[in-house]
Amino acid sequence: MIELPVVNQRGARRVPAPRQRQPKPDWLRVRAPGGASYTLIKKTLRERGLYTVCEEAHCPNVGECWGGGTATFMLLGGVCTRGCRFCAVSSGDPGGRVDAEEPRKLAESVAVLGLRYVVLTMVDRDDLPDGGAAHVASCVGALRDRAPQLIIEALVGDFQGEESAIDVVCESGLEVFGHNIETVERLQRVVRDSRCGYRRSLGVLEHAKAHRSVPYTKSSIMLGLGENEAELLQTLRDLRSVGVDFLTLGQYLQPTARHLPVREFVTPAQFEHYRRLGEAEGFRTVASGPLVRSSYRAGEIFVESLVHAQRGSAASTVQRRPTDQLGGEGCRTSC
Repeated sequence: MIELPVVNQRGARRVPAPRQRQPKPDWLRVRAPGGASYTLIKKTLRERGLYTVCEEAHCPNVGECWGGGTATFMLLGGVCTRGCRFCAVSSGDPGGRVDAEEPRKLAESVAVLGLRYVVLTMVDRDDLPDGGAAHVASCVGALRDRAPQLIIEALVGDFQGEESAIDVVCESGLEVFGHNIETVERLQRVVRDSRCGYRRSLGVLEHAKAHRSVPYTKSSIMLGLGENEAELLQTLRDLRSVGVDFLTLGQYLQPTARHLPVREFVTPAQFEHYRRLGEAEGFRTVASGPLVRSSYRAGEIFVESLVHAQRGSAASTVQRRPTDQLGGEGCRTSC
């Protein structure tokens, strides 16, 4: 069980002192980042002042993904207005600031890196009237104008449940609308910011799936936070009940001592069991493993084949080189 914050007689929250972090098992050990592709991506992003969740969220796969020529863009800056207890992205008040040049910089970066599949994520921006929906749509539009055949996946926040904001993103021209439910219902208030919610997230996914412009929807769950199998299975069923097509399951890793501790390191065999459970519930694809994140290359290859088939393109049977896509395994923003 996750240890809940203690409330004293005056109602003030007292967070328990962080526990010493458990050593990672062998299956979670990764190599230090480096290599030509890693250097190119880092240089390209730095030159244009762009962010990736790979770095901001301390993703363990940044070396592997960047070394293979993949990354995940994070829109709307590096400061999130929410403070989820699992996330290493900085929390604060961006004061309404938005980089109006970000869509152009993004499109230029995709062109420089020669990409065909792009994954975008975002920080929550409750300081903006529409939660940043119009800016996300502008970024998708800039990418679409630059490369009409590009496949675009966007992992977005809940926009405080505002359907008009969700519609703006849905109508932007993307192929996959992603929103993470993050954990089982019982643990929502422990893991996520109080402005997030299980039912709201289901509502966002349901509304997007019903939109005529959205071919596919996607969500993700972290494991190892104290959930049990029955709760996980119920979450899978809830996601399927609102039509979610694609699912990723990955191990929660504590980014710093200030964040929630890992309650369990889920074994690869357990992840394989959960993958089979997800497939039995009817998801089109389930990417499940200790180092799987919201954006996962194996899943993206499958999605690309579906999109090409939908477009009536023979390219659905072509195998892509790793450098032909953008979308690493470290994406877990926004809530």
